[in-house]
Amino acid sequence: MPRLLQQIICCRPAISASLALACVALATPARAEKEPLSPDELQKMATHIVVGKVNAVYSYNTKDPTWLTTRSVAEVAVEKVEKGEGLKPGAPVYARFWHRRWISPQQQPPGSNGHDGMGSVGDKVRLYLIDKGYDGTGENTDGGFNVAYANGCEVLQKAEGRKSVTALKASATKTGVSKSGK
Repeated sequence: MPRLLQQIICCRPAISASLALACVALATPARAEKEPLSPDELQKMATHIVVGKVNAVYSYNTKDPTWLTTRSVAEVAVEKVEKGEGLKPGAPVYARFWHRRWISPQQQPPGSNGHDGMGSVGDKVRLYLIDKGYDGTGENTDGGFNVAYANGCEVLQKAEGRKSVTALKASATKTGVSKSGK
């Protein structure tokens, strides 16, 4: 038997195992969360950048057969305007963000689950906002402020003894009640 043929037959189990591992890796879908934007990218994307304290978060849930989506608006008392026109220290700004959770028994497809690291009530935050323009998921054209997707909220100082937005969302999800009472 030729030496090359002996080597192929000898190595066949290793080749089969490698092929099997490759097939499993390729068959397992990745949950492709959006890469966080760098500070420079956030700065360029944002039409407005503000620093302030989160006074309240208002949320509601929508549900379809695959996702439970929480859409929220954070009321932030502006302390400092770092970029943009029209916002003033002492006035509130209302910033929209969202998060979703896969609820289907099927395997979750690749995709993002929403904004990361949103502040809690009482936290001091820096918000990278988009008034009109691309916000990381699409064009914002209605004149409201969207938080830059996916990491456009930087928590500068955590509040003590306050529930996080994640805890508030979990509570609203369990009870089906949001701050608006729906």
